[in-house]
Amino acid sequence: MAEEVDFDVIVIGAGVAGSVCAKLIADQGHEVLLVERGNEPGSKNLSGGIFYSRVIEEIFPNFADVAPVERRITRNCIHFINETSSVGVDYYDQRLGEPVNAVSVLRARLDPWLAEQAENSGVTLMPGFLIEKLIVEDGVVKGIEVDGDEIRARMTIAADGVNSFVARSLGMRQQEKLSHLAIGVKSVIGLPKEKIEERFHLSENDGVAYAMVGDCTQGIGGGAFLYTNTESISLGVVLRLDDLVASGKSASDIHDYFLSHPTIKPLIKGGDLLEYGSHLTIENGPAMVKQAIARPGILLIGDAAGFTLNTGLTIRGMDLATESARCAAKIVNQALTDENYTEDLTTVYRQALADSFLGQDMATYQRTPAFLENERMYKSYGKLAVDIFNELFTLDTTPRKRAVSIALRAIKRSGIGLLTIAKDAWHATRAL
Repeated sequence: MAEEVDFDVIVIGAGVAGSVCAKLIADQGHEVLLVERGNEPGSKNLSGGIFYSRVIEEIFPNFADVAPVERRITRNCIHFINETSSVGVDYYDQRLGEPVNAVSVLRARLDPWLAEQAENSGVTLMPGFLIEKLIVEDGVVKGIEVDGDEIRARMTIAADGVNSFVARSLGMRQQEKLSHLAIGVKSVIGLPKEKIEERFHLSENDGVAYAMVGDCTQGIGGGAFLYTNTESISLGVVLRLDDLVASGKSASDIHDYFLSHPTIKPLIKGGDLLEYGSHLTIENGPAMVKQAIARPGILLIGDAAGFTLNTGLTIRGMDLATESARCAAKIVNQALTDENYTEDLTTVYRQALADSFLGQDMATYQRTPAFLENERMYKSYGKLAVDIFNELFTLDTTPRKRAVSIALRAIKRSGIGLLTIAKDAWHATRAL
């Protein structure tokens, strides 16, 4: 006789991963409960970011047109920041907008929309409830306990973020190493739409994303970001926790220092501070994913499983969360069809991930976190690059040197050494 349950599946957390997964499972005719601790999805989420949206376009056709996105990212800027200078690459390409490759989003707007799409597929949304504990019987997760009441399900999906209560309570995730985590400190600065487009040289609905390293974090491992929304700019710093703790510096002070930098200050001049806050994020996703991501009755998706990638060029989370949701939904649907919910689905889940772009990208960039720990990325190389450009563009009355001679002289002054640069270049090639 089948065990009596309240739902086929319970999904914990109504972020990108949770809402997408709940919708896809419900689309297969299963009864799904989506539990969110905030009063509504997105209400506790200051974050936003760049959503590489090709994957979610496969789930929601014309996503960039129908969802509450901010701007279509057609420019990407990568900068080394020094105390009074910066040097970088500014890449614009209309092909990034047609078809849409990435959009900027504010999660406080996007998450409610995604949860609404899940509800439209028949998902029961239960916001404003904090899960007290999981129901575990004979090593199998059988549901959740909320306000003293048990809610039972055949399968449970944990999408409750980087600090996953579910993963920790089940022993699937130990206390993370500080080197695996980072703290993000972010401001949202309001500016008129026309002012943003004029200041950043944007066509209507186009947007730009900046990735920066160097003095913006005062030499601490991590980086800074800036991206344009429709009527605001999101910007801030992401600081590797182990490096931040060792420095003794304040994350908020480093954030404020970044906003006052001569490269950044003119971009936000005259703006109004709309939001300010901090958020724990993942610095070494590939290492976290090697830990447990499933056990009988439950799967982890999104940040709860560690599906985040920082390649130095891009910071990816939402697209990987979406793909993990899609992989998990397939596994859960099959388990429900086969009535096989008490088995450990780790092997089949990992295989589904390995067959997807998510698993392959996590493998491709598994060396990147170690490469990004190189302190020369934050202290030396930015200064070296700007010294070379300074000499190239400073035209006084002395005879000019060839560019190669200028570069070699700057390298000699920097004290880095050609062999060290060659080794770092080799490690960069392997990592990226």
